[in-house]
Amino acid sequence: MMRFFAVVALVCAPKFAMAELLQDPVQEIMSFSAEQTSKIDQTKLIGLFGSKNVKRKDIYSADYIAALPRANGGKQWQCLSEALYFEARGESIKGQVAVAEVILNRVDSPAYPDSVCGVINQGTGRKFACQFTYTCDGRAEIINEQSAYERVAKIARLVMDGLPRNLTKGATHYHTTSVRPSWARKFPKTAKIGSHVFYRQPIVVSSN
Repeated sequence: MMRFFAVVALVCAPKFAMAELLQDPVQEIMSFSAEQTSKIDQTKLIGLFGSKNVKRKDIYSADYIAALPRANGGKQWQCLSEALYFEARGESIKGQVAVAEVILNRVDSPAYPDSVCGVINQGTGRKFACQFTYTCDGRAEIINEQSAYERVAKIARLVMDGLPRNLTKGATHYHTTSVRPSWARKFPKTAKIGSHVFYRQPIVVSSN
């Protein structure tokens, strides 16, 4: 608990009195502005999520997510929020976090673009020739379920702010249970969550 106070005090001392700090570190982080959040060291942030005040099972609770303040952020956060809405809004919290993990894992991989928006929009240009179907299926991307969008927006914020990616074991691919793409026979399966099956693309080491 003292460790959490020390980190927050260091970042936000000019604006927040110690007596006003929230007891829940995730809620406290969600209340920061994007600029304040960007100044928090990621390893310290991950440490907060692992503190005794937040049980991991609570993070994946719909009630817990609903209690968080409305999320906000820049272009990369918006891209991730929209991807979770169109790809996984009908999934459980775990299912939505899992899809977010895949996108962030790709950002970290040298085989893919190095930004969230770049990963999501990769290959878009020809119909059905893209990484995420909603970006190239020819249909307008309209958000009709506002409550569902607000929920995935919070999840996008949590994942981008350092929520540990523990659900998919480094997955870079997924598909619904109704299809089986050719790469599914080649890549190691890492998890099945809801209607999605997850896989990790093997790292290819080139020889000189």
